[in-house]
Amino acid sequence: MSTLRFAAVNADGLLADLDLPPAAYRALLKLRALSEAGGRIAIDQATIGELLNLSRPSANAALRSLELAKLVKKVRNGIYQINAMLAGYNSPEDAVAAVKAMSSDERLDDPHFVDRYHQAVDEYEDQLAEQRRKRAAKKAAAAKRRGALHAVS
Repeated sequence: MSTLRFAAVNADGLLADLDLPPAAYRALLKLRALSEAGGRIAIDQATIGELLNLSRPSANAALRSLELAKLVKKVRNGIYQINAMLAGYNSPEDAVAAVKAMSSDERLDDPHFVDRYHQAVDEYEDQLAEQRRKRAAKKAAAAKRRGALHAVS
């Protein structure tokens, strides 16, 4: 269990405005509780799924939502970093220093933060839809070729 730490901001209102999927909220809370000071956490998707009683694909989708919102960043397999404005710190000075070091596009206090998240979700859903269309077209073309081969026999 983590100890009480200082946070850079109280972002509860912002998180509510994002309208994240419920599994993403649960994953964020669990990651924050398990992270070390500064927001780094070593955990894999399967473990997150187990902790939240989610399948691995559901845990992956929750993490994807958090990444699109720039609340959590995947550093590499099994290592995640919570947004500096949400992470816990050992002192208020550490929290302030981490926020000052952030890039402006990751800051939660940007007035367009919520809009950028919704735009990122729309773009991601468009990418998924395009991938589904391409797979369906490939499948249809393969079925058509198989049908043509059967007609010749």
